[in-house]
Amino acid sequence: MTTHALGDTAVLTRRSLTHILRSPDTIITTAIMPIAFLLLFVFVFGGAIDTGAGVGEGNYATYLLPGILLITVASGVAYTSYRLFLDLQGGIVERFQSMPIARSSVLWAHVLTSLVANLVSLVLVVGIALAIGFRSGAGVGAWLAVTGILVLFTLALTWLAVLAGLTAKSVDGASAFSYPLIFLPFLSSAFVPTESMPGPVRWFAENQPVTSIVNSIRALLEQRPVGAELWIALAWCTGILVVAAALAITVYRRRMR
Repeated sequence: MTTHALGDTAVLTRRSLTHILRSPDTIITTAIMPIAFLLLFVFVFGGAIDTGAGVGEGNYATYLLPGILLITVASGVAYTSYRLFLDLQGGIVERFQSMPIARSSVLWAHVLTSLVANLVSLVLVVGIALAIGFRSGAGVGAWLAVTGILVLFTLALTWLAVLAGLTAKSVDGASAFSYPLIFLPFLSSAFVPTESMPGPVRWFAENQPVTSIVNSIRALLEQRPVGAELWIALAWCTGILVVAAALAITVYRRRMR
């Protein structure tokens, strides 16, 4: 983006963040469901699940957290789609187009707002996880790597949300796209090892993007070698990001033409 576009994006991002600050319940609502899943699985199911790392609430909280973090992001990006849909329906986007601002800044403002809001939600979830037994001896480098993966994953899903917001026909449709994304970690290694799953389900679980992302984050937090799964996870996130962003920008340009 040029300097002009960067300045416009900063102004519009500040506008979107101001809306969130005026209604912090958005972030709280986003974090409630992942936190509920975390507490449910740790305190209700955790003692009956053998992850291979020992049975116990603390161990299972550590095993569970990477998947819960991905659910947090999947839940949070629904608000991006919702907010973009309302802007389009309210005519504010057309009003922006009549002003001397960069067209790309409208979408990038929603993307950056989503990134900030989701990072706050992720911090809240990690805080609850620490309170109920999550522990990690990972160093600064490992935590930075985990943050980088989560940022890339958030950007990828956010551009999917932007695409959904641009093509939705109703408010419900704008946010409904996130339901499959929230469900996807349940068919992965997020909650139980894939070895315990029946054949076809195991094949799907081991070859879908969430498993490689979860395994990479878990290995980093547990100070284990990450291996090739990290590159698979990065390839999935980058691929989704590039394709979703390209489609969203194309749809946006056609709609604003």
